[in-house]
Amino acid sequence: MQMKNMFIKYLLILSVVLTVTSCVSTKKIVYFQDVDGVIENETIAAFEPKIQKGDILKINVSAIDTEAATPFNLYESAGATSSKQLTYLVDVDGNINFPVLGKIKVEGFSNKQITNNLTQLLSSYIKNPVVNVRLINFKITVLGEVKSPGTYTVPNERISILGAIGLAGDLSIQGKRKTVIIVREEEGKRKLITMDLSNKKLLNSPYFYLAQNDVIYVEPNKAKINSSAVGANAGIIISSISTVISLIAILTR
Repeated sequence: MQMKNMFIKYLLILSVVLTVTSCVSTKKIVYFQDVDGVIENETIAAFEPKIQKGDILKINVSAIDTEAATPFNLYESAGATSSKQLTYLVDVDGNINFPVLGKIKVEGFSNKQITNNLTQLLSSYIKNPVVNVRLINFKITVLGEVKSPGTYTVPNERISILGAIGLAGDLSIQGKRKTVIIVREEEGKRKLITMDLSNKKLLNSPYFYLAQNDVIYVEPNKAKINSSAVGANAGIIISSISTVISLIAILTR
């Protein structure tokens, strides 16, 4: 009788240990926790990325009078007969140093706004200038339960959250569809946004299109978390099961 009571106590202790171990493993696996959702708008606005510190711009100025436009295009020699156009790095103050014009504020503006501003400024030096501005380091990062996590460069400066997940090979079967997280930096602040891929309202969200440097994280579901907990503690579990079997053998003699 005493042996049976000890056996029951052992099973209770084992169940508590396994429960606590599972909880600890959950906290280790999930990257972000307790993130509040963001209220969604009914309609989606036309998206244009805003220039940020550290962005790299390629700016080309042309005109009918090609010689007049030459001073506003920077090149470096790439050989005896070729040259490479230089790019502009947005500094910590949000400026670029443009030929002749000097420092120009670009942070917080879209490519279209920068184009219009430069066109107006250059009109004092060139007749009918044509300005082309491109953001060449637009990239996003996809992490978590996707087939190919990593950082991806987007050449056309426009990509949706669905497009980003497509680049990463789609969610794995163990990824949560209802709580995909976007990490975004805006105006010197970092915020976390939860997105529900199973809800059609996603298409009307102001966060449907991603900004440069956005990070998308797909959480693992409970099945993945539980399997990871079991895998990490396989030795303890096997040892515990062996002990239980031994106890059962003793009690049934």
